[in-house]
Amino acid sequence: MRRQRIYHIGVMLLLSTSAAVHASHPDPALEDQAYAKPRPPKTTLGVGVTLDESGRLWLAKVENQRLLVSRSDDEGKSFSNPVVVTPEPENISADGENRPKIAIARDGTVLLTWIQSLPQKYSGNVRFARSADSGRTFSKPATLNDDDRITSHRFDSLAIDGAGRVVVAWLDARDRDAAREQGGEFSGVSVYTAQSNDNGVNFSANRKFQTHTCECCRIALTWTQEGPVVFWRNIFGVNTRDFAIANLDKGGKRRATDDEWKIDACPHNGGGIAADRQGQLHLVWFTNGAARQGLFYKRLGGDWESQPMPIGDPAAQANHASVAAEGKTVLLTWREFDGRSYSAQMMYSNDSGVSWSAPQRLMESAGATDYPIPLIDGKKVLLVWNTAAEGLRVLPFDRLTAGKSSDKSSAKRVADKTGG
Repeated sequence: MRRQRIYHIGVMLLLSTSAAVHASHPDPALEDQAYAKPRPPKTTLGVGVTLDESGRLWLAKVENQRLLVSRSDDEGKSFSNPVVVTPEPENISADGENRPKIAIARDGTVLLTWIQSLPQKYSGNVRFARSADSGRTFSKPATLNDDDRITSHRFDSLAIDGAGRVVVAWLDARDRDAAREQGGEFSGVSVYTAQSNDNGVNFSANRKFQTHTCECCRIALTWTQEGPVVFWRNIFGVNTRDFAIANLDKGGKRRATDDEWKIDACPHNGGGIAADRQGQLHLVWFTNGAARQGLFYKRLGGDWESQPMPIGDPAAQANHASVAAEGKTVLLTWREFDGRSYSAQMMYSNDSGVSWSAPQRLMESAGATDYPIPLIDGKKVLLVWNTAAEGLRVLPFDRLTAGKSSDKSSAKRVADKTGG
């Protein structure tokens, strides 16, 4: 364990910052997908983390083509011996926008999804496994996409209600491939889902939820009082790649951002979503549109929505934000690069997103890094960041009490803790 500089959290309104242009990546869907030579595995810094009902930290990570699960009872200072989920080697995606997902139901069932990369370029399978004995053993991995096509099934997301319902959503190229086989055209790919009502013992047949979505921006899912809600980068019109949101049970697609980002390419920048107990949805996303550029946050409540709020330093490539919410507390995290090192940044609100703390530069690393991930429950707040140089780093904070006066500075000081 290594202790670094101690940080103090104080609440104040965030000053708006200007946004700058961020370069997009090429669109893999435009490249030949037929029988490409196998590629070497990518870095596997992308991890899945969650807190269970008892506040234990669970970790899903990839090592040597195996998916491993462990847990920590001391906020990441130490972890249990990892349990192997995939007995046979798999080329598993764990590189940022694609990472393992983990969730813990109220009865202790451990649920996992991940993407198995196949030798054909940009192709993959959505994989699933579960543990009914609190992570001691896992079921044989199963493939959730049921079309038997060797094509792109990637960028999965997992959400549970804790009491038995499980939803998995992913980006799927089967409709695009079918259209092209008939000589037609198909922009983007589709969002497909599979659902379970028994904590993953059985899954429904795949369901097509939305066509013409961006090809490689991660999907975000959250569970609300009205069921699962999905947030994705859609293709509006010819090639406007703004975000949409919908309830998976009720439908009703709604345009969530109006940035007017018109680009014939995939930005490789998905969004984040979280629901609070007041029924509000909290969104974070990146854009390089005509209306605005940079990293932004907004909140939705019924038909009402706030104005987009810029976050982070665009000059430092603020990007890949995540959001977590509990009660009236909302956390935002993102990564920046100052030309020498990456840093994990955070800001928070104690009044459901009305006012915000100043941005906090919490950790830095000179090597390759994952994106920082915020976790919050009724007992604790954690920021998890996996780095090549220092390993997995877990920064705990005292639970921030909703309703605390915004001019008080009584939160205890906490130190950066490294574990893994």
